Amino acid sequence: MKRGELYLVERATKNDTKKQRVYVVVSRQPLLDSSYSTVICAPVYSTTEGIETQVTIGTECGLKHFSCIRCDELISVRKSDLTNYVGTLPFNKINELNRAIRIALAIVPILSR
Repeated sequence: MKRGELYLVERATKNDTKKQRVYVVVSRQPLLDSSYSTVICAPVYSTTEGIETQVTIGTECGLKHFSCIRCDELISVRKSDLTNYVGTLPFNKINELNRAIRIALAIVPILSR
C-alpha cells in the first residue's frame, strides 16, 4: 500500500448513501508500512464544486469517469478494507493533493524565528 493509491471500499462510513466509494490513501508512508491498523483516506466523488480543497482526477488514475478527491472529508479507514485496488495518482496529482490537504487543514508554512 502506498500514498496516492485509490481503492474501492464498501461503506466506509455509515452516512454514505453509496454502497461503495473510491478512497485515496493520504497517510504518510511510515504509517502505511507499520502494523497500525488504520490509515487516513480522502473520498472520491463524481461531482465537484470547484473549491480549492478538491482535486480533479479521471481515467489516468484508473477511474471510469471524471471525479474529484474531497480533502475536507478525511476519514480513518481500516487497512483490511483497502483490498480493491483501482489505480494510483500521478506525481502532479499528488502535488495537488498535498496542496489541497494543507488548505483543508489550514497548515501554513512555519516562518523562521
